[in-house]
Amino acid sequence: MIKPLLARLQQKHRTIKYPKAEPVLPEKFCGRPVVDASKCTADCKLCINVCPVNAIQKKNSAITIDLGKCLFCSQCAQNCPSGAISFTREYRLAARKRDDLILSDKENKLVRVLDEKAKSLFGRSLKLRQVSAGGCNACEADTNVLGTVVFDLGRFGIQFVASPRHADGILVTGPVPENMRLALEKTYEAVPDPKIVIAVGACAISGGIYEGHTQVNNGADRIIPVDLYIPGCPPHPMTILDGLIRLLGKIE
Repeated sequence: MIKPLLARLQQKHRTIKYPKAEPVLPEKFCGRPVVDASKCTADCKLCINVCPVNAIQKKNSAITIDLGKCLFCSQCAQNCPSGAISFTREYRLAARKRDDLILSDKENKLVRVLDEKAKSLFGRSLKLRQVSAGGCNACEADTNVLGTVVFDLGRFGIQFVASPRHADGILVTGPVPENMRLALEKTYEAVPDPKIVIAVGACAISGGIYEGHTQVNNGADRIIPVDLYIPGCPPHPMTILDGLIRLLGKIE
């Protein structure tokens, strides 16, 4: 017994201090893109041409970036001759509405908390059933890591459960191929009302790199209603954690 106690003393406290303190992000972390329309020229379309998922639209010199599609590969920023697009270290990316993921040079919106009734039901305890709907396991891995001692999702009252009948909602990853449609629908139906649906990653939001494929449904909200969108490919665990606790009103 003495050895585990000594090891614990040596390791000290490993859970991050977030949300009381800002998280320490990796050096190569690529966060929210920023668009400076004043630097963009109307006839330049390099950013559009290099984007692998058509996440960038342009009308005259007004650029918009769809975070629901963006892979955060930063090719647009690297190829922009005028520096109109740049990627920050902003990890707070989640949104309640799909349209709020369309970025321009205007102010961006953070996640809005649930209404008072839903907050009273889920604010102290939220049980989620995770559904991997054709995912590559990247989003799944960054979701699973939230259960480790570093992030300790349970300290916010959030927990993943084995059965949808024990859950308050589902967390979907993957582009939702046709052969997962029925499984997703049945999982959603098995969760007691009222319930929450969270789409994590570009695939679950828009289909990602598979968007438009005949066997892909281009995101979870084509099949079931979604209450929270967490973009990324995959999203950093901090992005997922931030979106979840903002939804529950545990941080403003």
